[in-house]
Amino acid sequence: MSELSSTALDEETARAEVYGLLAQLYYAPPSPDLLGSLRVAVTEAPAAGGFLEEPWRAFVGITRSLGDAQIAAEFDALFGGVGKPDVYLFGSHYLSGFLNEKPLAALREDLAALGLGRDEAMPETEDHVSYLCEVMRYLIAGDDVAVSNLTRQREFFARHLQPWVLPMCDAVAAHPAARFYAALANFSHAFFSIEQQGFDLLA
Repeated sequence: MSELSSTALDEETARAEVYGLLAQLYYAPPSPDLLGSLRVAVTEAPAAGGFLEEPWRAFVGITRSLGDAQIAAEFDALFGGVGKPDVYLFGSHYLSGFLNEKPLAALREDLAALGLGRDEAMPETEDHVSYLCEVMRYLIAGDDVAVSNLTRQREFFARHLQPWVLPMCDAVAAHPAARFYAALANFSHAFFSIEQQGFDLLA
């Protein structure tokens, strides 16, 4: 394998890993094992491009400064509770102002076309940011090249993440109770911005 193709493969692996990490962190309070891994993570950019390095360093730093229980309590304060959460993590909220609206129906059609469906054990709807990040990870790292390719990644990102994910990051970062998740949101914003720029170059 040439050095160039090896570097490209490394970049794709890194992108898939970042999407997988974001999917875990926005879905539930992180496990002690995951937090332990983050606290010893290198503070260099996890994907190609120095633009990510500073927000990643800040995120690892805040993870090291907070205890597991503090981070779990922050997750519940922002995204949990009974009824309306302080910050929504669902695309349909940002796109239509309501949950389970037309954007979710359109998403389900596109997921079906990709051969994907929601696990009935998952309590959240498919427009949750964690689910969408997991789909992106699959479109990058999956074995079926008819589905897992740059064209499908660009189309899915443009339709189902780009229109709302940066405002979601801003909403998380602006919450007065957010420390761990504010740093995560700032890193997420930088990562999604790089993704959008990269896809724009393909258009």
